Amino acid sequence: MQQQEVGHLAVHNNHQPHTLITERAATVPQFASIESKKNELIRKSLRGAVFLSTRDADPIEKITDETGALKPLPVAVGPATWKWSDLGLLSGDGAQFGGDRNESNVTSWGQTTPTRTDIVSDTTTLTVLAQETSLLTIGLYTGADLHGVIPDAGGEVGISKPSRPASRSYRALAMAVDQTEDGEIYVARFLPNAKTSGKADQKFGEGDDPIGWGVTFTGQVDDELGYSERWMFGGPGWLALLSKMGFAAAAAA
Repeated sequence: MQQQEVGHLAVHNNHQPHTLITERAATVPQFASIESKKNELIRKSLRGAVFLSTRDADPIEKITDETGALKPLPVAVGPATWKWSDLGLLSGDGAQFGGDRNESNVTSWGQTTPTRTDIVSDTTTLTVLAQETSLLTIGLYTGADLHGVIPDAGGEVGISKPSRPASRSYRALAMAVDQTEDGEIYVARFLPNAKTSGKADQKFGEGDDPIGWGVTFTGQVDDELGYSERWMFGGPGWLALLSKMGFAAAAAA
């Protein structure tokens, strides 16, 4: 059976394909050569905590020092300030963040998509279910200021719900901790003006769940700082991964 060459395609005289010379195939990129996936950049919240303080406490603007080590929380200043306090043990859901973003859209004649979009509101909420019963968690849930409360001779504390409860504001810092071969990684979200905006139902009954103190905060803009939320990332493990994450090298100390 005779063959005839037609360009780069060799065919039999019955016009059935036989071989295809793929000179350009070597230059066509394969998916493996263009994808970029790094499992070491997957973060988990292995541990964590939520810290609260009064609004007159110093804000948290850095969580690590020049070496990547965790910095201590600011100390209390002034008689009205109570130090940063850990809410203690939380439910397995940890610190739950929510977001609500509203936009205003302009539509135009003959256009199938908005021709202008403006963000009119963008709020962040933080919800926690504290499992420890303490002065801090009771005060948060009831809305009462307990720092001036003195138990009676028998140790009893009584709190009366006011006819018009006040919504209190705090500074809130939620921090998640991950672990790598190079050390800990910290992912933190700071709400400088966290206003209590809701509370969860409380249950007295049987079962595995303890009495909980569930509270929701809504982040509002702090007039002095000029923002409602600040993200912070750090730690020795974070420092070691800067290049792989796409960041420039850390500044000289």
